[in-house]
Order: sequence, then C-alpha cells, then structure tokens
Amino acid sequence: MDSEWLEDFLTLIDSGGFSRAAEQRNVSQPSFSRRIRTLEDWVGATLVDRSTHTIRLTPAGERFRLVAEETLRRLQLGREETRAIAKSSAETLRFASTHVLSLTFFPAWLRRLEADQTNNARIELVADNMMGCERLMVEGRAQFLLCHHHEAAPTKLGSDFRSVALGTDLLLPVIAPGLAARGAIEHAPQLCFTAESGMGRILTAAWAAEGREPPPQPVFTSHLASVLTAMAKDGRGVAWTALGLVEEDLASGALIRAAPAAGDVPIEIRLWRPKARQSPAAEALWQRITKR
Repeated sequence: MDSEWLEDFLTLIDSGGFSRAAEQRNVSQPSFSRRIRTLEDWVGATLVDRSTHTIRLTPAGERFRLVAEETLRRLQLGREETRAIAKSSAETLRFASTHVLSLTFFPAWLRRLEADQTNNARIELVADNMMGCERLMVEGRAQFLLCHHHEAAPTKLGSDFRSVALGTDLLLPVIAPGLAARGAIEHAPQLCFTAESGMGRILTAAWAAEGREPPPQPVFTSHLASVLTAMAKDGRGVAWTALGLVEEDLASGALIRAAPAAGDVPIEIRLWRPKARQSPAAEALWQRITKR
C-alpha cells in the first residue's frame, strides 16, 4: 500500500470531484481514478459512491477516511520523532496559520515569546486557508495551528487535538466612505468568503445560530480576508473582515463600519496542537504558553 493513495483519497474528499483532485495532485484524471480504484482494491471495499453527481463516500469510505487521516498523521509524527532522537542540535517548530493571523497576530506574538526566553528552535510558518491548515495538522505536517475560532463553528480536527485561547478579535462589515455616501449601505454589493475560508465558516455558523439571514448573492468571493478588504477599500462593496486587519483603516477613515457594532461577531484566536506527545521543543513551547 502506497501512502500516496491515502493522500489521493483525502484530496478527493476535500476537493469534491475527481477532476479538481487530479489537478491538485498533478496527475491526469484517468490516472487519478485508477489510483483510487487501486486503493479500493487494496482495502477490499468501495469507498466512493460514483452513482451521484457530487462525490459521496460509502459507509465504508466514511470509516476509512478516519483511518487514512490517522495513518498519515501518525506516519508523519513517527518520522519526526525518529528525526528528533537523531538530532542533538536545534529543532524546528512548524506552525500552520490562516492568512490573516499570519500577518496581524503571529509576528508580534512570536516576538513576545522570544523576549521571554532564548530559544534555539527554528521556526517554520505555512499560511493557508482554514481547510488547508486543518489538512496540515491532520497529516502531521504542522505541530501547531493558529486560527480564529467560534463555538458555533468547530474545527474539523476532532478529538485527537486540543487548543488554548491566545486572544480575541471581531468580525465586522466594512465599506469605503465614498460608496457609503452614494446610497443605502444595505443595498451595496456584497463581497463574501468562499467555503474554504475559516472566517466564512464562522460567519455562516454564527448567523445560523442567531437566526440571522446571510448577505444576498455576492458580486465577488475570495477565501482571503485581505483580498476582500482591499476590494472594499476600492469601493467595490461591503466586506466582512477581521478587526485586527482593518483597525488602522477604520482609524484613518479609509474604511467605515457598514453596520452597528451590535451585529459584530466576537471570535477567539486559538492555538491548536495534537494531544499526542510532540518533539521536546514543541512540548517546551506548549508549556510556556499554557503557564502564562
């Protein structure tokens, strides 16, 4: 059994289709389909229901999905533990972070940690959308995940992970003053997050929990809050974004609120890690964070 088959299988689930999954895995669609068939032959069960237009897992596929995720994560963790034993010099701390927090929160937070104690560990940071960050954690390619969190929108990490709150933020709607002056804000074009976005996931869940209707059909979508914010500053419409990203723009007047503060969505900034023991450097960092 080739571990790449497991990566193919999980990519197919995330992408929702054979053609998109094949493109992400850099292979032709026929070749990708053969690899999924080979995995099913090895497992001895059909994992994907091909009778529907939308990709759907069979009951066996749903169960094997958990096995695939856990296997890849344990393989990666086992590899890293073996390397850690062989190393006597500095270790690497690997972070995954959503794009916004990699820009607005991580640099200052890291400086505060470094000011408290000298650490020889090398830092690696990968910024991605929430779905990509979750995949890095599940596969064991990151030791920590920095992301926004709301209780109505749990992550897809499952019970094998735990987290600690590092701070707070707000999601709020913003608009350029010039666009707001030209007409009713409630009728302005909407700039919205895609499904891959963690902030989009949070907003959808928070609005549903409060019985609020989501914005009407958007004229533009992106998984990047920075892109939506830039489009709002350009006068293209109303965008929901993180306060940490637009605080200076609100202070300078480049953007204004598009709704009263009562409608803001409070969110946490959380750091996630696997429950399983990690490298000595990662465990030392966790101890410092949780003892603060």
